Amino acid sequence: MKAEILATGDEIRSGALVDSNSAYISAKLEENGIQVMRHTCVGDDLVLLVATLREIGDRVDLAVVTGGLGPTTDDLTAEAAAGAAGVRLTLNQSALENVESFFKKFNRPMTESNRKQALLPEGSQLLYNPVGTAPGFSLAVGRCRFFFLPGVPYEMRRMLDEHVIPGMLSLQGDAAMHSRVKTITTFGLPESLAGEKVAGVEAAFPGIKLGLRANFPQIQVKLYGRDTDPAKLDQRMAGAGQWALERLGRNVISENGERMEAVVGRLLLERSASIGLAESCTGGLLANWLTNVAGSSAYFFFAGVTYSNQAKIDVLGVRPETLEKHGAVHEETAREMAEGVRRVAGTTYGLSTSGIAGPDGGTEDKPVGTVCVGYAGPDRSFGRRLYFPFGKRLMNKQIFSMAALDILRRNLLGTDKSVGRGKAEGSTCKGEPGT
Repeated sequence: MKAEILATGDEIRSGALVDSNSAYISAKLEENGIQVMRHTCVGDDLVLLVATLREIGDRVDLAVVTGGLGPTTDDLTAEAAAGAAGVRLTLNQSALENVESFFKKFNRPMTESNRKQALLPEGSQLLYNPVGTAPGFSLAVGRCRFFFLPGVPYEMRRMLDEHVIPGMLSLQGDAAMHSRVKTITTFGLPESLAGEKVAGVEAAFPGIKLGLRANFPQIQVKLYGRDTDPAKLDQRMAGAGQWALERLGRNVISENGERMEAVVGRLLLERSASIGLAESCTGGLLANWLTNVAGSSAYFFFAGVTYSNQAKIDVLGVRPETLEKHGAVHEETAREMAEGVRRVAGTTYGLSTSGIAGPDGGTEDKPVGTVCVGYAGPDRSFGRRLYFPFGKRLMNKQIFSMAALDILRRNLLGTDKSVGRGKAEGSTCKGEPGT
């Protein structure tokens, strides 16, 4: 079966609000084997809403509509649905009880305007809303079964899971398609090169579709499969996944779509290890990423944004002569920063960043995009120089942070053995987003 998604409301149409609902719904439908053909957005215009619903009703089998179920005069979805189906709006007693129960739950009086939310198209099926005042409903228009949901994201998501997905799968019956999505997260490859490496997967595994998503500075390689036979689909997806992993090689961060910070956190937990950070050019971004992972308090102990040279000396114990000889952006400085934060925090590992994020401040020897990453662990410490050719400050901060985490990840896995204790090394990494 084929589906469409319709988002309603002037806020969405005008760009005042970002339509995150349609993206979420589309992903959930695709996961359940329901192919989404089109996304549409219409403002608070009754005539246009009626016409759009009828158009969708003639095109596809299933549709999800969000927004316009509130108590105000510009909430027109129920009226538009009734007009498109050629029926009347009537007071639905069960819907009214749904609205009333919400106000009783919070011991608040229900206004007369809220009764409007219980006016549903004749012949529609109520979709109970357990977390809001706006009941949803299901209604046939033309050849299509529509599911109307509120626009509030957490209400929509709850009702999508409890009502819409089960209802759609029931309508599909034995003809239901099974879908699988495998997401491989990579770092260190430009999007173009990542695409080239896995371009042959569709030919090697018929029925598998390839997609790439740039989520700077990571690249996600996505494999999509659909089949009526789930066992055959799982077998084909497993083969395609292994094929892609072999070609992407050491640039794979995760086989199941995890972000770098989640992978690093899991590796630290598995080793009962801890991390301390000394950030200069990244300004706390590394700490922010790592602490966005639930449970990070088990391994994240300390972070210091030692931006000035004096802070590097006073807090981390970087030697003044190192800064005088090499400057703040140097492998040796980064190494001493990492050793210092490991000592100060009492952690298993220390990680540091010092670089030139730009757009100004670069020199011939140290152009904008240069970063030195320091690593200190139980067995060795080192500094490494990297270069990324991005002129934008935020992009540089992001890729500097990701590169530092990748160095930590490779050392946790034991795949980075290029330097020894007390040494500094330099290397250059050039490329486009995702490098």
